[in-house]
Amino acid sequence: MQLHISPSLRHVTVLPAKGFKEFIKVKVGSKRLSYRMVFYCLLFLTFLLRFVFVLTAIDTIDGERKCSTLGCLGKKIGPRILGKRLESTVPEVIYRVLEEPSDQTDTQTRPESPQTLEEFVAEMKDGRPDAKTFAVKLKAMVTQLEERTRTAKIQEYLYRHVASSSIPKQLHCLALKLAHEHSTNSNARLQLPSPELVPALVDNSYFHFVLASDNILAASVVASSLVQNFIRPEKIVLHIITDRKTYAPMQAWFSLHPLTPAVIEVKGLHHFDWFTKGRVPVMEAMEKDQQARSQFRGGSSAIVANKTEKPKIIAAKLQALSPKYNSLMNHIRIHLPELFPSLDKIVFLDDDIVVQTDLSPLWDIDMNGKVNGAVETCTGEDKYVMSKRFKSYLNFSHPLIAEHFDPSECAWAYGMNIFDLEEWRKTNISHTYYYWLQQNLKSDLSLWQLGTLPPGLIAFHGHVHTIDPFWHMLGLGYQDNTTLAEAQSAGVIHFNGRAKPWLDIAFPQLRPLWTKYVNFSDKLIKSCHIRAS
Repeated sequence: MQLHISPSLRHVTVLPAKGFKEFIKVKVGSKRLSYRMVFYCLLFLTFLLRFVFVLTAIDTIDGERKCSTLGCLGKKIGPRILGKRLESTVPEVIYRVLEEPSDQTDTQTRPESPQTLEEFVAEMKDGRPDAKTFAVKLKAMVTQLEERTRTAKIQEYLYRHVASSSIPKQLHCLALKLAHEHSTNSNARLQLPSPELVPALVDNSYFHFVLASDNILAASVVASSLVQNFIRPEKIVLHIITDRKTYAPMQAWFSLHPLTPAVIEVKGLHHFDWFTKGRVPVMEAMEKDQQARSQFRGGSSAIVANKTEKPKIIAAKLQALSPKYNSLMNHIRIHLPELFPSLDKIVFLDDDIVVQTDLSPLWDIDMNGKVNGAVETCTGEDKYVMSKRFKSYLNFSHPLIAEHFDPSECAWAYGMNIFDLEEWRKTNISHTYYYWLQQNLKSDLSLWQLGTLPPGLIAFHGHVHTIDPFWHMLGLGYQDNTTLAEAQSAGVIHFNGRAKPWLDIAFPQLRPLWTKYVNFSDKLIKSCHIRAS
């Protein structure tokens, strides 16, 4: 066939196929249409015909009278161009039913609703109900499915809470075996560090790191990753602080697994004279905090039993019960100047981080007289992790908080912090921390819910120097949106959140970044069945 387009573009003529190639190029005034322009004209006409057909079909479905394609097109396009809105053909009774508040009692006694869309459609086709009955059944189905989804979500949060709060049997096994080694094997009781290296513990020409942990496997990964990626490992001094019950197994591990040439010190809190001389404000506050939480929260059963709160609120309250938020290992960092009176500067590391680069450049950062070098958490593309401000942690509905702080102020991260201890000793940071812990207890824990960061934000307020985000990537224990490539590009990665890399609930694509620093051929690791996956 052949196509003829008039010069005014008002007529389209289909001609016999013979001589199509010769006829297809036609004059429009003094111009000629190429094959491509003819193709675009055909494409536009096809689209226009389909568009008119769809609008006509919609008119027919809506129950409107039949009309010509041009008439339907005008009715549909005209109001939109003029900014008017067509009246809805949905019966008003459907909106009234859907807007009525749901009755919990009525929902529980109502017969079983369809479980799938297919079942619902089949039931509607068989019964041919009126609009009100249709809306009532639809609302019942959606409400029931929402309730089941909420219950399942809360159960998921509860199971994750239990999984993250419990000590895996593999870690418990490792601690027991190391305690046995400490009591029977003299090589597991070596002095750390050796006598000739003791002067390095107070020598400010070294790079001093502090790690507070009661998790032996986690501490071993932090230490190994730090030493392996350091350009001058012989200049590292790693001070490991632990509690009394973990001291012997921790010492046994680092005695049997030395990280030469780095200097490793393992010390229990009971070895610090400062802790044994009298009252320690933070320890007293922690004891009261644990008592208040057990009474105020009512335990996980009471939290889960709440039928009105949103699942995310329930998850936050469950997280507040996590033992780590009441752990002395978390709170001890506020007393670093007293614990290390001879040191000028240290880098504090959490036990759920992995070091992936040389950290010696941290000592070259000019802190501008500030105490705490930290990564801000209110900037970046990751909105889930990097969108935290003071309002994310503190309760600004409480007048005491609202009076003293700005909700939009940027928060910062614990986990990899540079602390200038010289400048710290000139401030009242530790006293401020203790004061606000007491205020939170007096207000029935209504100033904040989670452990050490909220009082840290308050205590270090005005004393924080922002460092480059490269030095601390957060959130690897909260969400799995971070890709492996993104995590590998950071200097330090932090598995903050419930999905710790030593737990079965860890995100599988991120866990290898942590397991690469575990020697799975070690006899103690193998005997406790600690595996890479």
